[in-house]
Amino acid sequence: MTAYQTLTVEIQGRVAIVTFRRADQLNAMNRLMQGEITEAFEALSADAGVGAIVVTGEGRGFMAGADIKEYAAQTAAEFDTFQAAGMRMYAAIENNRKPVIAAVNGFALGGGMELVLCCDIVIANQFAKLGLPEIKLGLIPGGGGTQRSVARLGRNRANLLLMTGAIVPASEFVGAGLVNEIVEVEKLMPRALELAGMIAAEPAAAIEGLKALTAHAMSGDLAEGLAMERNILGGLYRSETGQRRVKEFAEKSAVKKAGS
Repeated sequence: MTAYQTLTVEIQGRVAIVTFRRADQLNAMNRLMQGEITEAFEALSADAGVGAIVVTGEGRGFMAGADIKEYAAQTAAEFDTFQAAGMRMYAAIENNRKPVIAAVNGFALGGGMELVLCCDIVIANQFAKLGLPEIKLGLIPGGGGTQRSVARLGRNRANLLLMTGAIVPASEFVGAGLVNEIVEVEKLMPRALELAGMIAAEPAAAIEGLKALTAHAMSGDLAEGLAMERNILGGLYRSETGQRRVKEFAEKSAVKKAGS
């Protein structure tokens, strides 16, 4: 397995755990970390032995956005290159073949919240906070934050975050559907791993199909989404796993009915 400098990848059964390891910088993302995140997630997407991914941060931060010290030293050309590379990084998470569960253990700000917006399920502890504070630097999000925040939260709520730079408790995003659960600190990783294990235990083709379908649903093209759904379902029904599980269920139902 590849050895990284800014993160670790641990495999537990069919679950991969990606942990950001720049705790002294609240896991702020520099160029090295950006590249390593991309490499790690692209490799996990292609790994048939992995069924789900949990991503979290070391220490008090999930990810406190970009490393501003490095940001400030960039030339205009370097800045543009960093932003372009960021698009590939976020795509490696959002378009990953495997479901990605964010275990938000602390601050998820700027690029950190943009990363959360790319995840499929979000669990946070009671102290976690999220925000897109780029406006405080006279900037705007550059990793899809303006687009994904509207898709996930609605335009008005996204505008409030984007235009004020507010840093908000994760609990406030439960009602909006971005955060699935708030748990106590000590229960964060156990709960994330529990969910990941449940998902990874299901047939990979079905889980990957569901991820593709729910992602497509965000586009609002219902007719195309329904066609995709029928096509994926048909393939799953015809598969060896689908045929076996349907027949097993039918046989169990028949036995249960006969015994009632």
